Amino acid sequence: MRQPLSDWLWPETRAQQLQADAARALAQGRLTSPDGRGARELYAAALALDPDRSEARQGLARVGAAALTQAEAAIQARRYPIAHRNLALARELNMPRARVDVVAKRLREREAIDAGIPKLLARAATARKDGQLEGSDDSALALYQRVLTLQPSNLDALEGREDTLADLLQQARASLARGEVAEASARIHRVQAADAGHVDLPAALAELTQIAERRRGAGDAELRRGRLAEALQEYLAALQAMPGDAAAERGLIEVANAYAARSQRYAADFRFDDAEAALRDARAIALQAPGIAEAERRLQQARQSELRYGSRAPSGDRQRRLRELLADASAAEARGDLMTPPGDSAFDKVRAARALAPNDPGVRAAMSRLLPTAQACFERELRGNRLIRARECLDARVALEGENAGLREARRRLAQRWIAVGDERLGAGELNAAQAALTAARELDPNATGLGEFADRLRAAAAAN
Repeated sequence: MRQPLSDWLWPETRAQQLQADAARALAQGRLTSPDGRGARELYAAALALDPDRSEARQGLARVGAAALTQAEAAIQARRYPIAHRNLALARELNMPRARVDVVAKRLREREAIDAGIPKLLARAATARKDGQLEGSDDSALALYQRVLTLQPSNLDALEGREDTLADLLQQARASLARGEVAEASARIHRVQAADAGHVDLPAALAELTQIAERRRGAGDAELRRGRLAEALQEYLAALQAMPGDAAAERGLIEVANAYAARSQRYAADFRFDDAEAALRDARAIALQAPGIAEAERRLQQARQSELRYGSRAPSGDRQRRLRELLADASAAEARGDLMTPPGDSAFDKVRAARALAPNDPGVRAAMSRLLPTAQACFERELRGNRLIRARECLDARVALEGENAGLREARRRLAQRWIAVGDERLGAGELNAAQAALTAARELDPNATGLGEFADRLRAAAAAN
């Protein structure tokens, strides 16, 4: 109840207040601020709440113009770091390139006069001769880059950087020959960051790509065989060669999901130590893997089932309890209590029976009967936009059929629906509801289309809240 009542009844009031705060910050010269109270952040928050609000877009343009003005004043005062920050802000806010370039050229010229270009070039040449190619502010590459930042057409700096990058690529090839893939990859990508058009770069990148593809393919093969530790090492090796490789990162998620599924199987057999160990492995590989949350729930349910149904009781007692559970499941099924009420539904009874005897033919038959019901339940609730209930039906499907391609597609569809709901709630100014939708979507599918963009909008809106 800390928000004004008007924020609850008329969400557009919040956007108007953000714009007023932004205009005040702009007048005071606070163009941007890490605490979210700068003019840029406040206008962005208003725009996140209502993407069609033209006043907020115009406000951001005024912030960009003010950034250029402040950059020019900083150049005159020789406060070059401040000038660079304001120029960067102007670029981020899409100010006209011609205006930005004029100020940037003036900044480079003034910095060049103050820096002493001949001395920088001499230091760079000495550093290259001594083998100090990169890795510090006094290295050859860093010094040549600094000169080129000040004078982009300086011929001596261009030639010196070219030679330095060639030396780095030669070192990278030597590292590859020794099998030091991570070190070679780091050098090659530093060359790419410095000069993406270097003549020797395509061949070096092609070699890295071949290594990454070979190791990733080996990881896929090991994963299909169920050799999870070996698959993990192959995917990590692929990422050493090509950091950020999306396919290798997806492979890590799949390995984590496989460990989570292994944890579920151990939990179903009441092998709790093994289940915990498999869960630790999954978390260590990819904490965001969607299978982890399900494995955690299944482990907790198995512990509760052990207490409730006496899985460690003598064999005769377990068999008697198993027959009772299957009979109760059949009775609930006959009544139509397939998924509800909690604890007494046919699904809950079958799940408890499965915890006692996962390989019992009667248990497997009951699971097969209930699976179409769980599948139909998910489709029905999703069509009705009852997303919490759809997630419950999805969880039932996981318990009955295990992870597979169909379930992954169902997770993706449900995540997309949560993103749509979250976008609607964000537009209404309901940040808590939007955050809850984001969390639900991320748990289902961390790679869902549009998830990153929605998270960015929500972050911008929350920053000024």
